[in-house]
Formats: sequence, C-alpha cells, structure tokens
Amino acid sequence: MDSIKKEFDESLEKINDHESLKQLKARFLGKKGALRELFKQMASMDPQQKKEFGQRINALKEYIETRIKEKQQEISRKIKEESLRLERIDVTLPSRLGNFGSLHPITRTIIEIEDIFRSMGFDVESGFEVEYDLYNFEMLNIPKEHPARDMQDTFYIDDAMLLRTHTSPTQIRVMEKKKPPVMFISPGKVYRRDSDITHSPMFHQVEGLLVDKGIRFSDLKGVLSGFLKRFFGDVPVRFRPSYFPFTEPSAEVDIGCIICGGKGCRVCSNTGYLEVLGCGMVHPNVLKGVNYPDEYTGFAFGLGVERFAMLKHSIDNIKLFFENDIRFLRQFQGGL
Repeated sequence: MDSIKKEFDESLEKINDHESLKQLKARFLGKKGALRELFKQMASMDPQQKKEFGQRINALKEYIETRIKEKQQEISRKIKEESLRLERIDVTLPSRLGNFGSLHPITRTIIEIEDIFRSMGFDVESGFEVEYDLYNFEMLNIPKEHPARDMQDTFYIDDAMLLRTHTSPTQIRVMEKKKPPVMFISPGKVYRRDSDITHSPMFHQVEGLLVDKGIRFSDLKGVLSGFLKRFFGDVPVRFRPSYFPFTEPSAEVDIGCIICGGKGCRVCSNTGYLEVLGCGMVHPNVLKGVNYPDEYTGFAFGLGVERFAMLKHSIDNIKLFFENDIRFLRQFQGGL
C-alpha cells in the first residue's frame, strides 16, 4: 500500500490536464486498478486480517479520491486564470461607440435659431397649441369678419377654440403677464389646412417680439439682418413693404438666393432673392390691447422653421421631414 501511495503521489505531481487526471484515476481506482487488485487479496485472509486490511485500503482509497478532487479544482482554476489572462480587457482603451440616434433636422434648426437669438439677449417662451380665438386673432388686431382671416385656413374646435395658426398668441400672453420691456422668441408647432410639396398641415414657426422705449424700424432691420447673416452666411438682405394686421409698417424680408448665388434660378423664380420671413412694427392696437403705455414701441417677426431648414440643407420636399426615412435622417448625424 505504501508503494501504491508513493507511485500515485509521484504521478499526480506530473498531471496538468483533466484528461491525464482521468487516466490516472482509472489506473488506481478503476475496475482493473491497483486498489482493485488489493481487494482481491482479502479472499485468503482470516476475518481479523480482512478487517484491518480493508480499513487500510479504504483509507488509501479515500486519500486518492481527495487528492484527485483537489487536483481537478487546481487544474480548473489554472485554466480559468489562463483564459482570463488571454482575454483580459484593457480598460484604458477607448470604448467602441454604438449606433446612436441624432436630433431631427427640424429640432436642430430650432436649436440653432434659439442660440443665435439668445446670444442677442432674447429669452425663449412657449405657448399653447390649442388656443382661444381671442388670442390667435382678435387681440392681434384681426377681429371677426376681418379679411385677413382668409389668409389662414384654420382648424376650429368650436366657435371659441382652435389649433393656433401661428405662435403670435404667445406674444399676447407674455405681454399680459410682463411689464415692458420684453424681448423674446416663441418657437413651436402651428396648424393650417394646407398640404402640398412645400406646405404641411402641421409645421413649426419661430416668432419674436421686442417692446421697449424708443424702438424703431432700424432696430428691427439690424436684428434680423444680423440673424440672417449668422444663419445663412454672408448673404444680401432686403426688406420689401408688405401687410400684416398686427404690424404697421410691415415688411417681407428676402435673402440673396443661396441656390444660384443671386444669378436667378427656378427656386427664386429668376429674381435672385428668396422670401424668408415677415416682420414689422407692432401695431398700436396690439399694444393698447395689453395696456402697454403709449411711450413704448416694438417690433415683431415670424419665420417658418421648415423653410429655413429646406433652404440651408437644399431640401426640395417638406414631406421628407415627417416620413421618418432613416436614409434621409442619417444625413443629419453629428453636430449639435
């Protein structure tokens, strides 16, 4: 038995893998193993010898089984450690970036517009998409039966409520709550019954208002000219007389065509200019309706976000903004 134990210990020290250990176990504990041969010798022994001999064999068997189990655990641990060493993750390496989404081009355009006006000192205000006729029309100097209402095909909820046709109602609500001076823009969704390649029943506007003492049309021209040049680049800007019920005098603002560089093309109808927004001095009736003193004057303006985005990115169909075609949206990844 001492010889078998010594042989087992020497053999076990040389084992480094599970397969060799399996063979070693069969060699000593298997049906034809060394311990099985010892058990056969008990047949010729008297009862007392069998008892002592059996106890010694069982002790040896238990020793061998324990050592084999310990060796199995040791081999498994070494294999795992080696695997971890080979598959070690270097946490100092930069991570692999996944597929991230990005801001919608309309959202990006609104953020860019907001950033420019914020840098000029304008605040940003928001209003209600479901609005009273009072705020959407009447307090903007557009009373019932006014012909200007025909200019805007409105979604009415009932006689008093509607989906706002512009974000100008926010101007009235802010002036009702704040004393002058006020200086803010109001971006948001607006709704009109209009749909074609350049119009959508729902679209986005940004309207602005500045009211203070001594505000003149030259202030309006300076603010809008600076804004347009920052948004579109160094383009010519011109103001043309126009009409809006809530401003007097009123103007349309054009920029040099960014498609043809002012030479004349299909987009600008060969005029070299593109209309981009409307503006004017706030009508005295509007200021009177919110109880602003007579010494205050102001200007207001409004622009369509989709039009700005279409011009800046040379997009020829407004429906692309709302179809969620991933091929189109992927062009606007990065940046903001």
